[in-house]
Amino acid sequence: MATPAAPALSPEAIAALDARFESASPPEIVAWAVETFGDGLSVGASFGGASGMAILHMVAALKPNVHVFVLDTDYLFEETHETMRRSREALHLANLQVYKPLLSHEEQAARHGSALWMRDPDLCCELRKVEPNRRALEGKTAWVSGLRRDQSEGRADTPIVSWNQKFGVVKINPLANWTEKETWAYILENKIPYNPLLDQGYTSIGCYNCTVPGVQGRAGRWSGFEKDECGLHT
Repeated sequence: MATPAAPALSPEAIAALDARFESASPPEIVAWAVETFGDGLSVGASFGGASGMAILHMVAALKPNVHVFVLDTDYLFEETHETMRRSREALHLANLQVYKPLLSHEEQAARHGSALWMRDPDLCCELRKVEPNRRALEGKTAWVSGLRRDQSEGRADTPIVSWNQKFGVVKINPLANWTEKETWAYILENKIPYNPLLDQGYTSIGCYNCTVPGVQGRAGRWSGFEKDECGLHT
């Protein structure tokens, strides 16, 4: 497959766009991304949080065949799989692709020991999320995600537009300056499917072996470790 031509965005141009979009609405930012990057655009979807569902709705409404990628770590909740199935139909996602780790659960245990996530969660995330994410973005020029600044202290300075060196793409976070309340208002107004675990005490949903309910924000992930990011967004 031919690599989509990347728009010539200098560091200065990216900084100017980031500043310009501080006063723009998420749908306006998404419309710019679709028009600018076309088939070079990818949307990362976890089918866990509300933000990602809002982004999917905005992008798919303008470009139903946009490349949507899901990282199936082999440890996703069944509710997450079901949300993905419902969303594929409800949002008319014509190009949803699932990317799995190179190692199966059994192969990882044989190579690195059982329950790696309890001993070295950073390595587990690298194998099961970061590496597949890199494959998902091969040949792409821009990546849209649902990061918001109010999700955690570590995300408080999230830019709207930036260059992502780790994956070699322009990264766009249209919801960066939205609040949780604004995000849910959009979800409910547009009747967008969302993960039912969000109604059961979960506020951040990832792998079932590293996610607990009843804890606010991303503190419900990787309990017992000083870790609140999987490595995709750092």
